[in-house]
Amino acid sequence: MTALLGTIGPSAYWYLTRSTGWVSLLLLTATVVLGVIEVNRWSTPDWPRFVVHGLHRYVSLLVLVFLALHILTAALDSFATVSLLDALVPFVGSYRPIWLGLGAVAFDLLLAIAITSLIRQRVGYRAWRVVHWLAYACWPIALIHSLGTGSDVKSVWSLTLTVLCVLAVIAAIGLRALRGWPEHARLRGATLGLAALCPVALMLWLPGGPLGRGWARRAGTPASLLASSAGPAPASSTSASREGSESLGGGFTANLSGTIKQGRGPATGQVAVQITTSFTATVAGRLEIEIVGPAVPGGGVALRSSSVTLGSPPTPVSYRGSIVALDGNRLLANVSDAEGRHLSLQVVLAVNAAAGTVTGTLTAAPANH
Repeated sequence: MTALLGTIGPSAYWYLTRSTGWVSLLLLTATVVLGVIEVNRWSTPDWPRFVVHGLHRYVSLLVLVFLALHILTAALDSFATVSLLDALVPFVGSYRPIWLGLGAVAFDLLLAIAITSLIRQRVGYRAWRVVHWLAYACWPIALIHSLGTGSDVKSVWSLTLTVLCVLAVIAAIGLRALRGWPEHARLRGATLGLAALCPVALMLWLPGGPLGRGWARRAGTPASLLASSAGPAPASSTSASREGSESLGGGFTANLSGTIKQGRGPATGQVAVQITTSFTATVAGRLEIEIVGPAVPGGGVALRSSSVTLGSPPTPVSYRGSIVALDGNRLLANVSDAEGRHLSLQVVLAVNAAAGTVTGTLTAAPANH
């Protein structure tokens, strides 16, 4: 524990899981678009129909390859308990079961399409055709799975890719429905109507869903993994609580001294480092830090989740928050109290692993949020 942390942030598996997931969604979108184009008998001198057909086939195979990588890296990542069984059997996992289960449904449908395509001559064209139409159901299910389980769904690039995927599929369906109009006008009109409902449904769901506050908890993230998103402590009705919070809220610099312990984390292969310190500044106080993640070779922990509490003797937990930056034995945390006051904490620690003690400095400054 000489070095509290070597690096901050998710492991390589986490990045591989997210990247292969997004590549799979983009390829699946391309597969749906190419399928619609092929059914519509679209071709040009530069892009004859057999080229479109071949491209559709090979992109479909690439989807399965990247989905396999997506599932494998998710199972290898120790942050969330996701097994290979969870990827095949829908809604049995403990991590966001509904939204992860939708991903399993999409994967199973794609497997059914791939298998029946390989044995097409045995199952017959009609049966193969019915199963093949499931590809159109795979796409919206996969899209909702991505939005429901993705930890970066609120980022600009993530929302941009989502919009592009939706627009591409709607455009392809629209072109197919309009080509040959007014033949089968009712069916084509119903198709256009359903396509238009897709973005409307997403706009209604996203603000209160993945883009809303507390989605990780509502989506079914285990409580042990929510420490990094801990919110303000419950409001206290005592005057001592308000006074302690206000005394600390003005900002201060103090020397820390306390203990450090390392134990087993909530998931297999993880460890938890707990630091408990006290200080005397404008008011006597207590700072507690917990860091959870896989052990780093040579000592330390790779941060996956954290919790930080700051308080005074009357109220040991006046402020609550998490670590936002960590480099070795230096960390930056954001905490807030029940009244909405925010503090930015800068902590520098010196660890004596043999004695299990820690000393250091704490600088707290008001932060605007």
